[in-house]
Amino acid sequence: MEVNGKVESIMKRTTLVANTSNMPVAAREASIYTGITLAEYMRDMGLNVAMMADSTSRWAEALREISGRLAEMPADSGYPAYLGARLASFYERSGKATMAGSPTRDGSISIVGAVSPPGGDFSDPVCSATLGIVQVFWGLDKKLAQRKHFPSVNWLISYSKYTRALDPWYETNFPEFPPMRTIVRELLQSEDDLTEIVQLVGKDSLAESDKLILEVAKIIRDDYLAQNGFSPHDKTCPFYKSVFMMKNIVDFYKLAQKAIENSTA
Repeated sequence: MEVNGKVESIMKRTTLVANTSNMPVAAREASIYTGITLAEYMRDMGLNVAMMADSTSRWAEALREISGRLAEMPADSGYPAYLGARLASFYERSGKATMAGSPTRDGSISIVGAVSPPGGDFSDPVCSATLGIVQVFWGLDKKLAQRKHFPSVNWLISYSKYTRALDPWYETNFPEFPPMRTIVRELLQSEDDLTEIVQLVGKDSLAESDKLILEVAKIIRDDYLAQNGFSPHDKTCPFYKSVFMMKNIVDFYKLAQKAIENSTA
C-alpha cells in the first residue's frame, strides 16, 4: 500500500482484536465492541477505517450463552429477543462524520461483517436480522470457490441498496455505466436460466442468440468478475478501468447480436 509516496505494509495500518472460540464468553461478546471503539477512535483522527467483523454469528452465539446464564427469556433458536437491536446498534456506528474541534477533519467507518449461518440457512436469526439492517449484501458461493473463482461472490443473490443513491454521481462522471450495468445483470440472469436448458438438451440445440448470451456471460464471469489477488495488476481495479472493461464487453455483445440479426435476415 502506498502512503505519502512510500510503499508500506498493510499490516502497519492494521489493528487486530482476536478472541478464539475457546476464550471466555464475556471476552468473545465484548471483542466486537472493542473493535468498533478502536475504529471510532481512528475515525476521529480523520482516517477512513475499514472494519472486518469475522464473524458476527460467533458473537451472537456468545450473546446467546450469556443470555441463557442470566435466565433471560429466549427468542428464536434460543437467541435473546434483543439480538436485532444489538446488531443494529453495532452497524449504525458506521458511516461518515465531521469531527468537532480543530483542525477540521472528516473520517469514516465502513463495516464488513461476516455471517456464518449453519448449513447456509438464510432463515437463521442472525442472518435474517443482519439482512434487515445492512444496505449491501455479498453472498459467498461454495461452488464458485471450488471452481477457483475468486472473489467467490454469487452475483445473482448479492445486492446493494445504494444503487439509486449513487446514480446522480454516475450520471455526472460515467453516464454510460447504469445502462451497461443493467445489461450485464440481465446477461448473467439469462445465463442462469439457459444453464438448466443446456443440461437437458445440450448447447447445440440453442438459438444463435442464446449461444451468444452464454459466451458473453462466460467473458463477464472469467475476465471481469474474477480477480487474482496475487497479481499486482489485478488485485485492485480503479473504477474507470472497470467501466471501460464493461463497455468493451457490452459493445462486443451488441455488435455480435447485430451480426446474428443480419445473417438471419
